[in-house]
Amino acid sequence: MAERSERLRGTVIFRPVVYGNTALPITPDTREDAPTEHTHRWTVALRSAASPDDGSTVGGRDDISYFVKRVAFKLHETYPNPNRIVEKPPFEVTETGWGEFEVQIRVTFVSEANEKPISFHHHLKLHAWAPQPTNPLAAPPAPTPPDGPVNAWQYDEIVFTDPTKTFLDILLKHPPTPLPKTRRRGAPPHIAYPASLVNQAKGGGMPEFTQLMEKEEAERLDQAKKDIVAETDKLRNILIEREKELERLKKEVEGISRS
Repeated sequence: MAERSERLRGTVIFRPVVYGNTALPITPDTREDAPTEHTHRWTVALRSAASPDDGSTVGGRDDISYFVKRVAFKLHETYPNPNRIVEKPPFEVTETGWGEFEVQIRVTFVSEANEKPISFHHHLKLHAWAPQPTNPLAAPPAPTPPDGPVNAWQYDEIVFTDPTKTFLDILLKHPPTPLPKTRRRGAPPHIAYPASLVNQAKGGGMPEFTQLMEKEEAERLDQAKKDIVAETDKLRNILIEREKELERLKKEVEGISRS
């Protein structure tokens, strides 16, 4: 029994997930019992990264309850019972509202994991990101269809380092569905992906994460690191020149003082 709970040093395994929300404007036909001041119906969720083939949701193809015991969603304090605890899949909360706010998503793992809970933070979005034109004289972007969904999702990987033998066996029995290599649908809208904003503005269908997006994100981060290094070198050179100039001026002042 002790062997099953012993941690396997040097072993690292992860599970890809997505967290975020989908929001839809409330219409007279869909208002139901929503308060009159509420403008959107939204769902915030933690799901597997791979999406179902029918494109009905962002993520959620795999059941993640084999390693996730519960998910607690901390909503804005103005909601009744703002701490929503979900004990079984789907790990999501659906509500209505009119404002955007930060949602804390706390993930508790199954007992076999012997791991501490982790938290994600998501800014609930009800209104679409608008692509900003690089040319100030350019025409404004096409608006998002008023009845179209707004999707705001983040890809992440939950990493388990030195898992127990029991938990590793559970994870290995449930391999995650691989992400598609290329896009079948649009990318989840994000300001880091201008093309995704255009797709959203055109009313593209339910987006999904892909291996290509992972590659593009890695390349974007790599380029950002190079840009930071180049900017740091530039600022360092400017500082060196300023220090040389300051030293020269000090010597001039000393020379004037002596004379």
